[in-house]
Amino acid sequence: MCNKTCIDFGKANLCAADVRGKSVIEVGSLNVNGSLRRDIEALGPASYIGVDIQMGSGVDRICRVEGLVRMFGREAFDVVVSTELIEHVKDWQAAIYNLKSVLRPGGVTLITTRSKGFKYHGYPYDFWRYEADDLRAIFADFEIKSLQSDSPEPGIFLFARKPLPYTRKDIRGIKLQSVIMGRRVPVFASRLYWSVVARPLSKLIGKRRWIETLKI
Repeated sequence: MCNKTCIDFGKANLCAADVRGKSVIEVGSLNVNGSLRRDIEALGPASYIGVDIQMGSGVDRICRVEGLVRMFGREAFDVVVSTELIEHVKDWQAAIYNLKSVLRPGGVTLITTRSKGFKYHGYPYDFWRYEADDLRAIFADFEIKSLQSDSPEPGIFLFARKPLPYTRKDIRGIKLQSVIMGRRVPVFASRLYWSVVARPLSKLIGKRRWIETLKI
């Protein structure tokens, strides 16, 4: 998924020097409302693979973001692209760990996501909202080349390079805005609330009514 400003951000930041002859993975590649794939492939990568949780347009293999390292191994790609995905992943720390780990040192990543104030949009769930300071903290171990707000809708876009050599930052203490709880929480608190309260309740009264009840 990628709206027009997301596509414009990708075209402005990804260049042939980073892509030509390189290996690219797009995580969350199902083309629902737009995709960067055609623009990236025009830059001449050696390979391009799209992964998502179901097959469809733009998807070459089924793989969850939390399973990237298990499926492809560490430092397997030169370019990692993930648009409009990480807000949907309950364990965002596992998602970030895998996105960082499959990228080779010296490679680049492009990530877009939603910020506070953006409506609930479950595919099938919607857990988090990220602000610029959140991504600065999460990617403090990368060289951030560009960090831009999505002007039409609340969202944030990141383009960053993995340093050479690379030392991973501990991000376990970072709190994010939880869609479920309506406030900033550590990831374990959202996991507990989801498993004990929210998921059983959503099944009991139906997801749509549950969302309306929470006024998300």
